Amino acid sequence: MKNIIVVAKIKIKPEFEEVVFNELVKLYKKTHENDKGCIQYDLHKCLEESNSYTFVETWETKEYLTEHENKSHFQEFLANIENKLESVQINKLEKLSI
Repeated sequence: MKNIIVVAKIKIKPEFEEVVFNELVKLYKKTHENDKGCIQYDLHKCLEESNSYTFVETWETKEYLTEHENKSHFQEFLANIENKLESVQINKLEKLSI
């Protein structure tokens, strides 16, 4: 099976930047501590756009990614950031063997 790459870009509403950033850090730590099949899970701050962050993730399989999305720490993250974002863009990718 091929690895699944996720690029998840979020733009936070300015008044919620600190709150959401803290939630991003919690999600980062809990994912590294608890999720099997996670090869890479890195958080990046955009240099060109304020209040914007991007997760770049690599999962061993689609099934491991699905498990991550169903875990309580991920569901809590979604609940805690609800209505605090300007935008979200999530791309799930498969690396081509060329």
